[in-house]
Amino acid sequence: MSNLSLAAFADKVGELMPVIAREFIRHQSKDFYKTKITPPQFIVLDILGKHEECKMSELARFINVTTAAMTGIVDRLVRDGYIARINDPKDRRIVKVKLTPKGRNAVDKMSEQRKKIAMKLFERISEKEREDYLGILTHISEQIVEPQKGR
Repeated sequence: MSNLSLAAFADKVGELMPVIAREFIRHQSKDFYKTKITPPQFIVLDILGKHEECKMSELARFINVTTAAMTGIVDRLVRDGYIARINDPKDRRIVKVKLTPKGRNAVDKMSEQRKKIAMKLFERISEKEREDYLGILTHISEQIVEPQKGR
């Protein structure tokens, strides 16, 4: 694939990324079904697993949904005991959410499953190729996250 133009590269990435993503989702959907957690709910749980607590507006912005849609996602997670709402004593308009012990357990299990899926998908790839791939993904992630911090 030498001398690949940026447009041809973009076409190929657009072709291959959904294949990889679909495989992750296919494997994880079994776990989502067992726990009755939807992919958007898992994304919220995953974010909360990395942060102590988050404002509802931050979560909505992070996964690119309206605050009304986020309220629906959070309502179901609260109802099912995965997260809890926290009111800000200084400003009642601010609502934060955090994981409950049940939510932490779900995040830990799903993260372990995600790790197993990645190991299965990449077991036939050399260590050097995995390191290169990880380096590229890390670099892309940094390019995506850094510009968003300035918003």
